[in-house]
Amino acid sequence: MGYEYDKVEVPSDGTPIEVVDEDADELDIPDDPIIPIIHGDGIGQDVGPAAQQVLDAAAAATGREINWMRVFAGESGREQYDENLPEDTVNAIDEFRVAIKGPLTTPVGAGFRSLNVALRQTLDFYSNVRPTYHLDGVPSPVSNPGQMDMVTFRENTEDVYAGIEWEEGTEEVEQVREFVEDEMGFDQTIHDGPVGIGVKPISEFGSKRLIRKAIDYALENDRDSVTLVHKGNIMKFTEGQFADWGYEVAEEEYGDEVITEDTLWEERDGEPPEDAVVVNDRIADNMLQQVLTRTDQYDVLATMNLNGDYISDACGAQIGGLGIAPGANFGDARCLAEPVHGSAPKYAGQDKVNPTAMILSGRLMLEYMGWDDAGQLVRDAVEETISAGKVTYDLERQIEGGEKLATSEFAEAVVDNVHDLA
Repeated sequence: MGYEYDKVEVPSDGTPIEVVDEDADELDIPDDPIIPIIHGDGIGQDVGPAAQQVLDAAAAATGREINWMRVFAGESGREQYDENLPEDTVNAIDEFRVAIKGPLTTPVGAGFRSLNVALRQTLDFYSNVRPTYHLDGVPSPVSNPGQMDMVTFRENTEDVYAGIEWEEGTEEVEQVREFVEDEMGFDQTIHDGPVGIGVKPISEFGSKRLIRKAIDYALENDRDSVTLVHKGNIMKFTEGQFADWGYEVAEEEYGDEVITEDTLWEERDGEPPEDAVVVNDRIADNMLQQVLTRTDQYDVLATMNLNGDYISDACGAQIGGLGIAPGANFGDARCLAEPVHGSAPKYAGQDKVNPTAMILSGRLMLEYMGWDDAGQLVRDAVEETISAGKVTYDLERQIEGGEKLATSEFAEAVVDNVHDLA
């Protein structure tokens, strides 16, 4: 092992995951890996153990074993280390390459804008991936939720996550204002009086590596299209450039495997080559409408950070809400799975919330490890449990004749179905 740990116990059993080729995102996954886990703050103490239980069952049912390495951040980090994000935790995720975490709450004055963002940026998890699909039995506000089957690739290190801004009333913001108005000539743009100013960087490097991830995923998973979502009609040199760089990647790096929408119509009358991925683009506000009105026409979305947050949440609403929605962060040869939802501290320790999003985030982790059979078993078992009406309180109140289960009871019911389906 490369790191020494202060207050973290490395499992005596289990095999560390080895890096084969970081540039090619290739790992050597043993059948008994060591995987760090952060249960998380608030309801993390409920959904974290529930997810572990289900993932353990799916691994065992497919002839494998997960050796969990408990690490700490947020409230548990303060308890163990008097720090919100201990070095032990960062080092463990870095060393063991594949990890899962529950939601974290960043306390006021913590030195971080967000603990979640800090983890992503420290370890360069530049791609936040959010699959959105409907599970049979989950109540939905739309008439045909089964049409929703999209995967959002959200850039994780730039845009609003870069955090370059200056507070109103400070000497720094006045310096920026003076530069913008006097040096750059935008003297009619900013209103008089107090103002906050922010800068959002969108780089070629950050954009292209995110878009490559999205296109690679589409090719590997037989998806038909990748849609570049942006507001380039207004912000031409940031959001518009994101789309331009995306088309450059599609046209210059993939040959006949990828075709752009313009080329499709100009040269092929709208008929794509067999097995080719079509790359197109949509304006962000229009895309929020399209995910409702033309849901089945979209497969993979590639977005900058803020647009991806809005759109993936809107997609999540169509399949039952964020309590169902999984997510994971990917870098080069590393994965940190995490649910989309927050920590909901008022429900902490009540053993009542829905752990589905955390469980299905674990499914993403299993698939990244190449354990597709275990991942499918997790999805099928969760769906079987919900479709039978055995659900937590958030869904039970929407289902006539449903059986209300505690968080831990729901996990046990899913485990029973893992055993029955294996």
